[in-house]
Amino acid sequence: MKAIGFSTSFPIENTASFIEFETEKPTPGARDLLVKISAVSVNPVDFKVRQSAAKDTVLEAPKIIGWDAVGVVEAVGAETNLFKVGDEVYYAGDITKQGSNAEYQIIDERIVGRKPKSLTIEEAAAMPLTTLTAWEILFDRIRISPERDKGKSILIIGGAGGVGSIAIQLAKKIAGLTVIATASRPETIAWCKEMGADFVVNHKNLTDEVREAGFQYVDFIVDFVDTNLYWDIMAELIKPQGHIASITGSAEPIVLNKLKSKSVSFSWELMYTRSMYQTDDIQEQHAILNKTAALLDSGILRHTLKETFNGLTAANFKKAHQQLESGTTIGKIAIKFVF
Repeated sequence: MKAIGFSTSFPIENTASFIEFETEKPTPGARDLLVKISAVSVNPVDFKVRQSAAKDTVLEAPKIIGWDAVGVVEAVGAETNLFKVGDEVYYAGDITKQGSNAEYQIIDERIVGRKPKSLTIEEAAAMPLTTLTAWEILFDRIRISPERDKGKSILIIGGAGGVGSIAIQLAKKIAGLTVIATASRPETIAWCKEMGADFVVNHKNLTDEVREAGFQYVDFIVDFVDTNLYWDIMAELIKPQGHIASITGSAEPIVLNKLKSKSVSFSWELMYTRSMYQTDDIQEQHAILNKTAALLDSGILRHTLKETFNGLTAANFKKAHQQLESGTTIGKIAIKFVF
């Protein structure tokens, strides 16, 4: 099968930052599906792994990355029971295994959902990783309840990105929260409002902007940009007994003591935790993807695709990574394999 990968962590400008190669089509294990992939999308995790997985070394076999895919089930493992051959599926994958930037992939059926019927393959490919991340951070980590928390406030740092775009929608339309999102350019401000944000504030003057919008404190804060950069601001703006959560990690230790006087909770979110550790609730990702597929098909949620490249080529992945690394991407970028 054809695949796109890399053997060394070159800068994206290097001609060998991505290479096209042939490799053996994988065979599904007991709980796996073999999926013929029709479209993928790219996420910041893709370029972060590309930049770090083969630093100062040459891998014996090229590494295939990619953690968003749509395709058709071509074969199933002996113990599968959620899907059958011919089903259209979408999923975000498992970071411990080979990725989706190839003609075929094997994937544990418990982290796979049924493709939203109303979306094109490229629209559907834009959704799994960001939707799972946003859903988990709001409902599994912070444990927001639409019944208990309706009307409360949430600050979403990084509203126009892939995760922010779906988090705004889930927070507003499913949880019933008052949504404050950060953005600074006219096009990103417009996008956040289009996604459903009640207020859009400039991250360059965040504390003052939130206060000027009428909020002394906010009930919840989610960070999709930089935990270290915004830590002091989040500690200042969070309401006593509120909850902060982040997906971005921290280059430097965070000072949790800043949250002590307010009795504030803090959580990390990593979409890959369930698959990495084969948690008891791993199949919850299957359930989340099916729930959001129904919400997309009903029009309650909308897809966040902004741009599509056509063709399983190294050049297309290079263009997509260059755009992501620029830090100016709005919504999601997809790559369509079949036409």
